[in-house]
Amino acid sequence: MKLTPHFSLAEFTDSPTALRKGISNLPNDTAIGNLQRVADTLELVRALFDRPLVISSGYRSSALNAAVGGSRNSAHLTGLAADFIVPGVLPSEVAKAIAKSNISFDQVIYEGSWTHLGLAAGVPRREVLTAHFGGGPATYTRGIA
Repeated sequence: MKLTPHFSLAEFTDSPTALRKGISNLPNDTAIGNLQRVADTLELVRALFDRPLVISSGYRSSALNAAVGGSRNSAHLTGLAADFIVPGVLPSEVAKAIAKSNISFDQVIYEGSWTHLGLAAGVPRREVLTAHFGGGPATYTRGIA
């Protein structure tokens, strides 16, 4: 199912972890509607860089989210987030460019080797963060480090 000219539903739901562990990762209609919003927003990101994006994580069922160690209140659970790369562009530069743009978002997080883009169910916060990993749950600082 095509969500936009450049993004399909499968790009947001296919998961090697779900496949390997036999976890269902089928979104409900509400999550599909949210994924449509994310795909529309990622089209704007794609235009910002004039390059394709590669999505590594979109929608996550609660079982898949638990399996990958995701946050219990992750926007991925409702289809309001995606993790992605722009080949040939550093993820920190992707996050900075989105933050400086007029693209509407709730959160942009520089996560080291990818960028997380989250949308809001309500009013977007335009929160810009850097994730730090090591020895437990991720911690976050404001801005792009």
